[in-house]
Order: sequence, then structure tokens, then C-alpha cells
Amino acid sequence: MLNEESCYQALMTRDRRFDGLFYIGCKSTGVYCRPVCTVRTPMKKNCSFYRTAAAAECAGFRPCLRCRPEHAPGNALIDSVSTLAAEVLQRIESGEFKGIEETASDLGISDRHLRRVVQAEFGVSPIELLQTHRLLLAKLLLCDSALPITEIAFASGFSSVRQFNSAFKDRYNLNPSNLRKSASTKPADRPIKCELAYRKPLPWSQLMSYLALRATPKVEHVTEDSYARTLNIGKQSGWVRAYKSRDKETITIELSSSLAAVLPMVLQRIKDLLDLNADTERIEDRLGEITTTAGLRVPGACDPFELCLRAVLGQQISVKAASTLMGRIAEHYGKPVECSIPELSVLTPSSTCLSAAKQDDLCRLGLTGARAQTVINLARAEKTGSISFEDRITPQAQIKRLKNIEGIGEWTAQYVAMRALKWPDAFPHTDLGIKKALGEDNPKKILQLSEKWSPWRAYATMHLWSSLHAN
Repeated sequence: MLNEESCYQALMTRDRRFDGLFYIGCKSTGVYCRPVCTVRTPMKKNCSFYRTAAAAECAGFRPCLRCRPEHAPGNALIDSVSTLAAEVLQRIESGEFKGIEETASDLGISDRHLRRVVQAEFGVSPIELLQTHRLLLAKLLLCDSALPITEIAFASGFSSVRQFNSAFKDRYNLNPSNLRKSASTKPADRPIKCELAYRKPLPWSQLMSYLALRATPKVEHVTEDSYARTLNIGKQSGWVRAYKSRDKETITIELSSSLAAVLPMVLQRIKDLLDLNADTERIEDRLGEITTTAGLRVPGACDPFELCLRAVLGQQISVKAASTLMGRIAEHYGKPVECSIPELSVLTPSSTCLSAAKQDDLCRLGLTGARAQTVINLARAEKTGSISFEDRITPQAQIKRLKNIEGIGEWTAQYVAMRALKWPDAFPHTDLGIKKALGEDNPKKILQLSEKWSPWRAYATMHLWSSLHAN
């Protein structure tokens, strides 16, 4: 059954994470829409909610011509104008844009339609949007790194140095080398710096405390002021550090020059880790009296497989013990990496590496036989594609796939959905901490209690855990 209050809350925020999970029938117009529809939000009394488009049509509603429910995830790929344009922008910013034709094919639309919706939403063509992003990234690397200009050209997405120079001349009437001369001389190993904005408030110390308890030795290092870790993306590896700026309301990001080629992806992973885009004010209005700290976030993950592995190790043991085991696995199976931060020295082991591990070897590191086998099962599932954190499927479907892996149960799957999948309504209702915070042992009753916090139950989980520490 759908919770009408929860569905209406998701509708008001137009959160893309709910697209395709339910539909809204509007009694005043006779049409049904997706949660991301850009029409004026109807009054709650005029709304009814349905699990499927077919159910809405059976109730007498016709499909909206603007958001086109037939293109929702689960029916087809996203196609509403604002949502499609946002998807293109996200791909450009994260470095995943593959060109107009290939991106249009991925989204199941024509390249002409892709150009039209981006022009309508941003006032520029996709190529102009991409060009601006490349130039700004190149400018940042020219001013804040000692990378050779040739490397900067390719790291920014240009196909040649000639194209790079031409774009700078046309847009800025500058030669890249002149911009480099105007910047102070920097040592070759100087890290790249940039800034990320966030929605206020942001309880930084509490966020760092949560991450510090779960940090993997030699892979992550967390202090009261900063979060640092090693990172591997494709063929690039290095380190990244985030800390809250003292003189302005931004997060400062430092990363090794070796990660310059994947800078957009690094920034996106830090945004996910720190949950910087959360609209906590609206969420806390929904959570009400269980709110403990204004602006409390749901920490994400820089590496979804790593988070999933850490969750498996954390089953039925303490947080500290799980971190110790994760550190041993990283030291034994992870690749060494050069890092200017002394506490960091290895990369998280890949699924390819762990899929070939032997159960006895993992047991020697302190794992039980059953837990060692679950680690191997998880690694093999990720390697073969049985699970993939890049698939465009619903969180419920991802949760089901995880639970199909022998050794992974409800708690682990919900915890992974909270952090690795960034699913705001994930809720590990069997968690001992939640039972203690609510004073209730019956998981079914806890699920019933949680309905009033939907669709933000992942945030409710964080506040309930926080209440245990506050008490």
C-alpha cells in the first residue's frame, strides 16, 4: 500500500529518486503524472496515488502529455524535459558524457530531441554547455596545478592541444600558456584545489565522527576537521581530501594531480559521500520530534563496492571490529599507492581481486568461514555484473539483487541502499540501534512506526542513531 502523505512529500520536492516508483492521479484535471512532472503541484485533496501507470489508467485517468508517464524508469528511460536536461548536465559534470548521439541512444531518444530539451532548459546547446564545462575545468587546472599544458588539454576533455588552444582563444581571447604564466610557480606535486557548495546547515563535526568510526585504516583517514582517502577510478589512482572552509561556507577539496583526468568524477563522489545536496529543512519538517541535529546527513560512498564489502563485514560485530577486518583485507589485497598523506598507503581491493581470494586466506585475517564466503560471493557478483551500482533500475530491484547473494540479508541490503545507492527511503528496521532508540523489538511494529517518516526514512535512521549518542 502507498502512503499518501509520503507520496505527496516526494511530489512536492520533485526528487528524481522517486521517478517511476509511483504515479499521481489529479482529480481536477483527469490526468496522471510522474513525481518529477513540472506542472504546478496540485492540492493534496485532489491527488490519488498508484503503484503503476496501468493502475492509474484503470482508475480513469489519462496520461500527462508533459511528463509522459510511459517514459518513466521501469516503463522506458527518462524523457521529461527538465529531468532529461538535468541528466545531461549531470553526465557532463561527472565526466560521463559520451557525445550527443551516444547519450541520446542511452536515453532512448533522438539526438535532435536531446538538443531541443537542453536548449529549452539552459538556453544553450549541449555542445556549448560541454565546452563551457571543459574550459572552466581547464582554467582550474592551469591555475591550481603544475600539470603540463598537454595533459591539461586531454584531462579537460579536448581531443587535441590545437582544439584546446582554439577554444581558449575564441572564448577568452587568451592563450593557455599566458594564463599559466600569470599564476605563481608551483611545485610539480602540488595538489589541485577546488570548492563545493552545500545547503546549510551542515553539522561537520558530527559527519566526521560518523565517518571516522567506520574508516578503513590506510585507505581512509578522518580527523575532526577533514576526511581523506585513496581513490581509484578507471586507470587513475591517487588521494583526495575534503575539509570545511574557515572563511566561507564551502567545502574545500584537495586531490593529487594524478586524479586530474577524472576530476569531475572525484567531485561527484565527494558530493555523494557528504550528501551535500540534501534539502534537510524539508526533510526535518517531515521527521518532526525525532530530529536531533539540524542538517544531519546520510553519508554516501566514494566506492559503492567498498561500502557493500564494509557492510558485509559489519554484520553481527561491532563497528570497530569491522573496521579492523576491513583494514586487514585492504592491506593484504589492496594495491599500494603513493600518497603525501602519511596515514594513507593502499587502495581498496577490487572485486576482481577478491573474487579470486581463497576462503582459508580470508579466515586467517579474522573472518568467519561464512563471512569469508559472503565476501567472495559479493565480489564475484560484482565482477560478473549480477549486481551493478551503475544500472538504471529501482532501489527495490537493487535491494532484491543484493539479497539474492548468499550471506546478505535485509539489514545489509537496506544499509547499502541508504549509503551506496543514496535511496532516501531505505530503512534497516531490524537494526539493534533503531530498536533501542524506539524502545521496540518487533520489526513489523517498527516498520509501521516508520511510515510517518517516509519517504525520508534513511534520514530518520541517522537521527535515531544520533539520539543514542546524545543520550
